[in-house]
Amino acid sequence: MKLHTQVLIAMALGVAAGLLLGPYVPYTAFLGKIFLLLLKMIIVPLILASIVVGVASVGDVKRLGAVGGKTVLYYMTTTAIAVIIGLILVNIIKPGVGAGQTLTELPPEIAVRMEQNQSLLRFLDSQIDVMIQNPFAALTEMQPISIIFFAILLGAVTTTMKERAKPLIDVFTSLNEAMIIMTHWVMKLAPLGVFALVANTIAESGIGVLASLAKYCITVLVGLGVHCAVLLFVFLRTLGRARVLAFLSGVRTPLSIAFSTSSSSATLPITLDSAKQNLGVSEKVSDFVLPLGATINMDGTALYESVAAVFIAQCYGIQLDIGQQIIIFLTATLAAIGAAGIPSAGMITMGIVLTAIGLPLEGAALIYGVDRFLDMVRTTINVMGDAVGTVVIARSEGEQLPISV
Repeated sequence: MKLHTQVLIAMALGVAAGLLLGPYVPYTAFLGKIFLLLLKMIIVPLILASIVVGVASVGDVKRLGAVGGKTVLYYMTTTAIAVIIGLILVNIIKPGVGAGQTLTELPPEIAVRMEQNQSLLRFLDSQIDVMIQNPFAALTEMQPISIIFFAILLGAVTTTMKERAKPLIDVFTSLNEAMIIMTHWVMKLAPLGVFALVANTIAESGIGVLASLAKYCITVLVGLGVHCAVLLFVFLRTLGRARVLAFLSGVRTPLSIAFSTSSSSATLPITLDSAKQNLGVSEKVSDFVLPLGATINMDGTALYESVAAVFIAQCYGIQLDIGQQIIIFLTATLAAIGAAGIPSAGMITMGIVLTAIGLPLEGAALIYGVDRFLDMVRTTINVMGDAVGTVVIARSEGEQLPISV
């Protein structure tokens, strides 16, 4: 039985276990925790090695700039369009009008981190501090933005050293191959880990968690569906010149892992493997584009934040003018780019968006109850966007893929 089939069965069994064995499910939660920790364990060396090898394989700093420019432009474009889709839908559906929601209390750790992210300028300044720092500190503290920045610079330097760089590149190439093998080992535990994660989520929140905020959830889900089916698949077909069904078949495992873990960073090793083995994307493209995408490309998160901000305003009876919605567009786009690829990262950066338009941070408590489920879906869209971007960039570089039209 193939891995993606095992994962889907594990998810179904997890839902059943969460509903039927709710009080006892927490005893298995440690299995999901172990699975996530194993994935996170290989993220840092994988990002460092894959980007250094990917950049070094480009062979020319000028060509690297072209590939990097196309990648960032693609990611920025899809993220901005995701926010626009969210704003259009939430203004049409108006899920918060007449909702009459009662505020609940935000978990202290979420409230504190939202407070720290209140100012957009402070947020941007903090991202610069994170990006440029001691690489050894970044490795120990798992700062992906800083690791990516250092890895790109190191890889670029090796392209100017010619033969002298060969021993260093060989080390990173071997490390990269070792991390891929380790990923395959860890993925043997995926069905067990996914079962535990899904069962624990259902046991804690229950299926009924969606009932009170159904209209809001529908708005977010419709937006994510439109973004995926209309924008990403159109880009995949036109710019990537690829068959949609063949693409989906190739990335079904990372998508299922993204849904169950709610972490695009934790899914990165599997996405890299699928891009190379199933989609046929070269290492020099996938090893550069995917780690970058897992860090800055958060289409699902951006769309969710735009919908959530307007929904909260509607619940408070506040009518947002066009200027305030433009501010939401700008802040949601930038905040999503800086959001960490971890569960509920969107809730944390939500503080930037709410503060930018003068809404109280306590308003986020309105949506906290359904955030876990929506986080699973938007993370899946984030990973989908990364994979589509990899195909698009690969085709722009003249690569012939087995999923091509």
